[in-house]
Amino acid sequence: MTSASVAGPAPRRRASVGANSIVRISSGEQVALHVRRRIFDGDLPPGTRVPQDEIAQELGVSRIPVREALIALEREGWVTIELHRGAFVNALDEGAIHDNYELFGMIYGFAAERAVARSDAEFVERLTAIQGKVAKTDDPQQLRDLSIAFHRTVVEAAASPRIAVVLRAMSTLVPGNFFELVPGAAGIEKTGFAAILRALRRADGEKTAAEYQKMMRRIGDQVARLFKDRGLLGPSPAST
Repeated sequence: MTSASVAGPAPRRRASVGANSIVRISSGEQVALHVRRRIFDGDLPPGTRVPQDEIAQELGVSRIPVREALIALEREGWVTIELHRGAFVNALDEGAIHDNYELFGMIYGFAAERAVARSDAEFVERLTAIQGKVAKTDDPQQLRDLSIAFHRTVVEAAASPRIAVVLRAMSTLVPGNFFELVPGAAGIEKTGFAAILRALRRADGEKTAAEYQKMMRRIGDQVARLFKDRGLLGPSPAST
């Protein structure tokens, strides 16, 4: 993911600065990421009212991008906006986290199937080069960049703008470097990418999709465990 983080949507815009690459995001996206991080770090526990003025001052922005961010965060399930009262932090439930990554697996699996049908061997060669670098590094930042490149290559090879639209609408849940924050994520993606490539080399779209779903399911398990350990989970709707 990954906004975006690994195992989810890729960053929307990049611009080169010298030898380095930076991600440019809007003010609203910057605020949304800031709020997600504060929730994730426990600074805004479930039930807490989001301090909009404080956040605007911290980030040096007006109230407009703060409101835009809260609307987006409500759509993602992070907060609930109450008329004349403000926005309040929701407790995420374990089932929602699993569903989120099941959906990622289905979408990326669908993209991989389409890529098998619509692309040539050069696409597999590019993924092979990325996977080879993934296998050789344990650096969280390198893993993040390589993971994004792997997922992006699959989506581009699928040649389906609708897939990219759906991915941009989804939440990655983990704010920050996925491989620094989620225990076991590096090993899961290393194993998963290798399995996905084996299926791709056989041009087996169905098996490729199944391996993508398996990898994302395992990642979802780790993310749910991480949120539970941080005390960020509430009861699932079915248990209330």
